[in-house]
Amino acid sequence: MGLSGAGRGAVAGAPERTDMGRPLIAFFFMLGSITSFTLMAVAGREVQAELNTFQLMAWRSAIGFAIVCALLVASRPGLAQIRTQVPWLHVQRNLFHFAGQNAWFLALMLLPLAQLVALEFTSPIWVALLAALMLGERLTPRKIIAICLGFLGVLIVAQPGVEPLQIGHGVALMAALGFALNTIYTKRIMAHDTVLCVLFWMTLSQALMGLALGLPGGFPWPSASLWPWLILVGLTGLSAHYCLTSALGHAPASIVAPMEFLRLPVIAMVGALLYAESVAVAVFIGAAVILTANMINLGIRLPLRR
Repeated sequence: MGLSGAGRGAVAGAPERTDMGRPLIAFFFMLGSITSFTLMAVAGREVQAELNTFQLMAWRSAIGFAIVCALLVASRPGLAQIRTQVPWLHVQRNLFHFAGQNAWFLALMLLPLAQLVALEFTSPIWVALLAALMLGERLTPRKIIAICLGFLGVLIVAQPGVEPLQIGHGVALMAALGFALNTIYTKRIMAHDTVLCVLFWMTLSQALMGLALGLPGGFPWPSASLWPWLILVGLTGLSAHYCLTSALGHAPASIVAPMEFLRLPVIAMVGALLYAESVAVAVFIGAAVILTANMINLGIRLPLRR
């Protein structure tokens, strides 16, 4: 999620900035984004005590859909904004996003939080590779180096041969891939439709998909104690998107992207305090390598010591 992905709606449609912008304002929005993603991770774990990922997605999307509809009614263009010129792109985008988000919620239960976030950071690397394959963008030497370095970071995090590979590692990478495909399609959609249009069709379609896939075996009504967590998942999914998009509106991606690395120590601390998760140094080293790959991909010049 974040610049790296998870639930991030139309973040890719945020305008590119070429000046330095207002980095302090962007930083505070990124704090809001990091807080939202962290709360969503905690709430997502709590909800899965009763619901599977499909049922969680159905309720999460239904809550988001209600909020988006209220925003549409309150906005000046109103419901006219939901008309889309590219319905097939919305279908493809929402299928990939739904798969990626389900994989992310499943990985929450299979991996320590810090490992999941570190692997999620690979999403922009997948975007660079997929843009070359799907959009015909040129795979420059810089992007090739970034891709190779990014997957070196994955090996450092997962430590195959040192630690046993888990199904959670594959699921987390599937989530990052799903978020990357979501970014590719969102970039194409945002040339035609508004953010609220994207969010309307995303929440509606994913509520229906979650309902259809969650029905076999019964669709339980959440207990009273679960509702606060469900509402928190729905709210933080939208607030994370809003904060991240706002951050990108106040500063270029080259400034905002490194700020997202703060999400790793925050989520590691939450995992340690709430779930007694230990964090290997390799996770931070691998995440730093992946972040460096993302910075190279963005064309950020790393400062040299004098």
